[in-house]
Amino acid sequence: MNVIAKPTLKAFWEKHADAEGPLANWFKRCRKAKWRNLDELQTDYPHADVVGECTVFNVGGNKYRVITKVRYATQEIYVKHILTHAEYSKERWKSSCG
Repeated sequence: MNVIAKPTLKAFWEKHADAEGPLANWFKRCRKAKWRNLDELQTDYPHADVVGECTVFNVGGNKYRVITKVRYATQEIYVKHILTHAEYSKERWKSSCG
């Protein structure tokens, strides 16, 4: 999968230093993946959820959420938002998920 865009991840972990390891690991795992559908994605990330047009990954022991749009046909993951658990709970991100 092509993950777009790593600079978004880096910008987040520069503000939240403890997020660097979990986000870097998530990025590496996604880059190696060749998921064809949600069932395959959930074999690697069983707690990933679909919300509208977005796929939400729990990262860092449920401390962070990576909100993405996954395009299986083109093997692309677009990072829309990276949020702390508290930011995620406010649900402001949902409007970008259709």
